[in-house]
Amino acid sequence: MNNVIRPALVLFALLSALTGLAYPLAVTGAAKALFPSQAAGSLVVQGGTTVGSSLIGQDFGDPKHFWGRPSATAPQPYNASASGGSNLGPLNPALADAVKQRIEALRAADPGNAAAVPVDLVTASASGLDPDISPAAAHYQAARVARMRGVSVEQMNALVASHTQAPLWGWLGEPRVNVLALNLALDASAPAR
Repeated sequence: MNNVIRPALVLFALLSALTGLAYPLAVTGAAKALFPSQAAGSLVVQGGTTVGSSLIGQDFGDPKHFWGRPSATAPQPYNASASGGSNLGPLNPALADAVKQRIEALRAADPGNAAAVPVDLVTASASGLDPDISPAAAHYQAARVARMRGVSVEQMNALVASHTQAPLWGWLGEPRVNVLALNLALDASAPAR
């Protein structure tokens, strides 16, 4: 019996040390050496203060800012510790009601805008933490933000265009705009009145 238990315990201890200690330390060390910003959470620091992460959306509710995708996380929006979608299917009346309310809120914030509302402004992503919106969603909001900031729509559209990221390697994914980066640039170039 001892000749069965002892090798099993030795193997258990060895594999635990290897897979539970050595491997995670090696991967973490390599990540910090090769990708220091990403390994630290892709934090955005401005003036010595961390203002967010380029990978996690934030709740910009002020009409003077560009708004990101809605978040379905609980108990508050963009809760990184509770990532997840709403799990509401396309035929669920609760989803239809939520989309209708979001469209009404967008129309109320910019009553003169009769353009079609981009879908990513009224539906949450699967994680509920998406930091990006489509260029169409950013351009849809440009007139409202320009009016609130006292600048031209052309300036806002140029700012959106300068912050539009191409698909990865030119073909993987869709063009996107990071809302945090766009709003930080907006605050720097056209401070709120």
